[in-house]
Amino acid sequence: MERIGRQASRAGGDLEAAQKEADRRMREHWSVEDGVLVFDGQGDSLCTAKDYGDFELYCDWKIQDGGDSGIYIRGLPQIQIWDSEKVKVGSGGLYNNKRYPSKPLVMADKPVGEWNTFYVSMIGSQVTVKLNGKLVVDNVVLENLWEPDKPVCPAGQIELQNHSNPLWFRNIFVREMVRQMKSTRLSKCCLKDHASNPKLVGRY
Repeated sequence: MERIGRQASRAGGDLEAAQKEADRRMREHWSVEDGVLVFDGQGDSLCTAKDYGDFELYCDWKIQDGGDSGIYIRGLPQIQIWDSEKVKVGSGGLYNNKRYPSKPLVMADKPVGEWNTFYVSMIGSQVTVKLNGKLVVDNVVLENLWEPDKPVCPAGQIELQNHSNPLWFRNIFVREMVRQMKSTRLSKCCLKDHASNPKLVGRY
């Protein structure tokens, strides 16, 4: 998914106007109802205005029958959310991994229509995920889907992904963590847009 505004800047467009349009589209399909972030099943995904490096994330999520979603971290896909009874694989896995484990250790989903709770920790390229208190991903490397020969970026946006079906999120908390790191050259993925995903995304 296009990182906020960079394509507009690269193309010489009006960044402020482009972002306003992306935010306008976002508000047409994302809303807050009684403290719950609701997606109506249309429109674009939703991402943070800020980039995050190492962090902890808590959030509750809920889907309907056949639902499919995910959470991008550092701008990369993804921690999977879906109807586990239909696909026979639980949520929480690093779906796009090829070399490292992509499936969750256990199926910990609650029935469709009930609230689930994620705890996510990302330190460096290592990701840990707990779903409803059960460990489903144990310190697994998140691979760089956009540029497989490069590591993940040092920082990137967190994105609530959609696949054109209604979604519900609540109690979203992010805590940044600071660690000592040696200076490193940024991967090209941090410096350019992903041409295969040309959309601007609404921010929250």
